[in-house]
Amino acid sequence: MANLPNSKLNSEEKMKETEELENEENFSRAVQLGTSVVLSMALQSATELGQHRLLALLSSHSILKSSLIPDHHNPATFHRLYTITPVATFFARNSDGVSLGPLMALFLDKIFLHSWSELKDAIREGGIPFNRVYGTHAFEYPSLDSRFNQVFNTAMINHTTLVMTKVLECYKGFDDIKMLVDVGGGLGININLITSKYPHIQGINFDLPHVIQHAPSYPGVEHVGGDMFKNVPKGDAIFMKWILHDWSDEYCLKLLKNCYDAIPDDGKVIVVEAVLPVKPETSAAYRAVSQLDVMMMTQNPGGKERCEQKFMDLATAAGFRGIRYECHVHTFWVMEFFK
Repeated sequence: MANLPNSKLNSEEKMKETEELENEENFSRAVQLGTSVVLSMALQSATELGQHRLLALLSSHSILKSSLIPDHHNPATFHRLYTITPVATFFARNSDGVSLGPLMALFLDKIFLHSWSELKDAIREGGIPFNRVYGTHAFEYPSLDSRFNQVFNTAMINHTTLVMTKVLECYKGFDDIKMLVDVGGGLGININLITSKYPHIQGINFDLPHVIQHAPSYPGVEHVGGDMFKNVPKGDAIFMKWILHDWSDEYCLKLLKNCYDAIPDDGKVIVVEAVLPVKPETSAAYRAVSQLDVMMMTQNPGGKERCEQKFMDLATAAGFRGIRYECHVHTFWVMEFFK
């Protein structure tokens, strides 16, 4: 028992050390959050320039791996060697020539960045940060700015190719479709990838007139301009990737009703969207989806990521009997809305 006071003191000191370490870790984490823009900006610049100070920063975040290589001509001198990590491979062009780099460039573009300055006031006073800065909708702005239009299109082409390549590996629901309408299909990347694998499908790429006027010609694909909130071209099935998250429940309901009317009784609407868990998680997938959710808050009127129940509410309100969750790729679910 004689050692009890010392043991108690040692225990208290250890607890204090643990608390101090936790406090230091929390402070460092807070600083990291407060300066988070540095990482994304550095990552974008480093992928373009390869500047060594930026590479060192990325290495500290396990985006790159670094090692020291001795100089054979001068043994006292070392060179840093940086190698790519699995997470960093998504920022390097793959065999299809695409990566997440252009999507990051879009989110870090000065046009999008200026929107963040209005986030606080938009929450307090109402409105959409992007609209408050530029006086127009984020989907209309590219028609006014050719440079940004190119940035936006390049980002969508790269992201779509990455996601759709995986979707086409796991989703088998295109086999029995003869006429497929891609609503909000942009330049037609989705429908071209689908019809290339399923050449029996006749594809319609449907988007705003100013969008499809830049779309290249694809075998078996017709580009149709229009307003999806007024009507949608008819087909055996409708495909929508990353469309519903851009819009409010009111607009999504209007769109889904138009889709419902455009397909036969045995038709389906294939939706590719992220699904937000009801309870916040610390997983990388949840962080990615929740960050996109806040991104939607800054760019689009009522845009948001949705949980499973919210998708079901929209589906049934539009007349569909339910939703089948077919497969999961790159934080996205492939869903079938069925009559």
